Order: sequence, then structure tokens, then C-alpha cells
Amino acid sequence: MTFSNAQRQAMAWAAIAAAALLLLWLLAPVLMPFLVAAVLAYALHPAVEALARRRVPRMVAVGLVEAGAILALLGLLLLMVPILSKELPLLREQIPMLAARLNETLAPWLAEYGIDLKLDIASIKAFVLKYLDANLEDWLATALSSARIGGSFVLAIAGNAVLVPVVLFYLLMDWPRVVDRTRLAVPPRFRPAVEGFVAECDAVLGQYLRGQLLVMALLAIYYSVGLALFGFDLAVPIGVFTGLAMFIPYLGFGLGLVLALLAGVLEFQSLYALVSVAVVYGSGQVVESLFLTPRLVGERIGMHPIMVIFALLAFGHLFGFIGVLVALPVSALLVVAVRRLRVAYLGSRLYLG
Repeated sequence: MTFSNAQRQAMAWAAIAAAALLLLWLLAPVLMPFLVAAVLAYALHPAVEALARRRVPRMVAVGLVEAGAILALLGLLLLMVPILSKELPLLREQIPMLAARLNETLAPWLAEYGIDLKLDIASIKAFVLKYLDANLEDWLATALSSARIGGSFVLAIAGNAVLVPVVLFYLLMDWPRVVDRTRLAVPPRFRPAVEGFVAECDAVLGQYLRGQLLVMALLAIYYSVGLALFGFDLAVPIGVFTGLAMFIPYLGFGLGLVLALLAGVLEFQSLYALVSVAVVYGSGQVVESLFLTPRLVGERIGMHPIMVIFALLAFGHLFGFIGVLVALPVSALLVVAVRRLRVAYLGSRLYLG
């Protein structure tokens, strides 16, 4: 059987793509920190290039941008400090009281339906005193014990925490050379089409990142103001944490919701806490899902609001949490590909006859 030159080229490219996918699948555990660093480098390199154009030495520019990114991440984590420092003592005091109140109110109501439920207050108090009254030395001893039990897991996290910033630094330093070498790897006859496609993808992803950051900032303000209006002492840290964590769809919202519920129950000890959190977070989720993300993210990347909602649901169903996380940026690339396929189809013999 004789193959034409075009068929042989197509088979060769298909074999190369299959080998690359197989290699990625086999090396997936090793490649994860490198892929994370590559994504961060793509997001941060415009800031480095902006500083370099202002004649800042590239090594200094990379150091400043990477340090700023690390400080921003640490700042997000440090938002948890005032929440935990305030809520842990309240938990120690209020959990036994809440358990006793449940025994007084909930148990008789359940007994009417034949359900015998009675909380062991003494055991709950002992548990609280054991795990929530520990000092720093006890917490450190527990952490070290856990590290010994799951040593490989802890070492993997520590290794990635060191490896990702190192790889990120070198990628940002060599970004122009990496781009040039990747460009030279493309056959010359394909370069105009590939460069045009990549440039359009880069513009769409940039618009996605700017839209996502705008959504996060608006939600951080909304949740902070909403919780403050209902009288929450920790309104600002909880609201800002929820807004910034919205970069991770659903998980960020869920963490913020749990923190707000916990703070409300411990602070108000009444149904008012549940109602206020339901109002703030329920309306916030509706506004974010039906207006902010479709309008500020979807329209920027050329997707109809209905398509944004469909993409989140479809990728989540197919790939789980990771699918939800990458749904919109991957959809943005697919939008560019579909646009080009449509233009090619409208100019093809199949369409024109």
C-alpha cells in the first residue's frame, strides 16, 4: 500500500504526538512541579518584561517579581492567622456549651420521632481540652509525629516547595530564549499559522487572567462588606480570603463558607449566624456564577455566559476538580481553535461545493 507525501507527514506528526502524550503520562508525577512553574512563569513573565524594558537588570526583575508572588501567597495564608487565633479559643469555650444546648433542645424533639440521641458532654469536653488547649510545643510534637508517619508525603511537599520557585526563577530568566527555541522547532512552512494561533491564544489567556483577577477583587470587597454589615468581627479577613480563593472554583467558595459559618456560630450562637451567612454567600454565589464570571471572564474570552456555565459543568463532570480548575483557560484556547476551524471550513470546498 502506497502512501502519499501528505499522508506520510500526517502519520509522522500523529506518531510524534502519541509519543509525547505517552511520555507525559509516564512522567506525570515528576513533571507536576515543572508544569506548575511553567504556568506561573507564563502568568508572571509580562511583569518581568515590563521591568526589563525600564532597564532593570533581568535578574533583579525576576527576583522582584518572584518575591512579590511569594509574598502574595504568604499574605493569603496569613489571612488565616487572625481567624484561627480568634476562633480556636472560642471553639474551646463554646463547643461543650453548644453540645449541652443541643441535648436540651434537639434531643427531646428527636425523641418524639423515636430517635434517641444524646451527646456525651464529658467526652466532648475531654476531646476539646486535649486537642484545642495544646500549647505550641504540643502542636510541634504532633506535627513532627505526623511527618514521621507520612514522611514521603511531607518530603514531597517540601521538595516541591523548593523546586517550584527554583524552576520558576530559571524559566523567567530564560523566557525569551525558551520562546525562540520553541519557535525554531516549528517547521518554517508552518510558522506563520502557528505563530498567529499562539499569539491569539496568548491574547485570550491574558484577557482571561485579567477578568479573573477583577472577579476576585470584586468578590473580596463584596464578602468583606457583606459580613461587616451583619456585624462579623472577622469580616475583612474572611471576606478577602474567600474572594482571593475564588481562583479555585467551588473549593475557594466552600472554604470561605465554612470559615464564615464557624465564625458566625461562635460569635452569635444563634440562628442569626446561619441566616446572615446564607444571605451573604448565597447571593454572592448567584452574582458570581450568573453575572460576574460570565460577563467579566466569559465575554473577555469570547464565550457566551451560557457556554461558560456549560464549560464549568462539563469539565467538572469529565475531569473532576482539576477539570473545573482548568475549564475556562482551556475553553479559551478551544475558542481560538474553533474560530480558525470555522474560517477554514467556510473557505473549503466542502462548504463552497
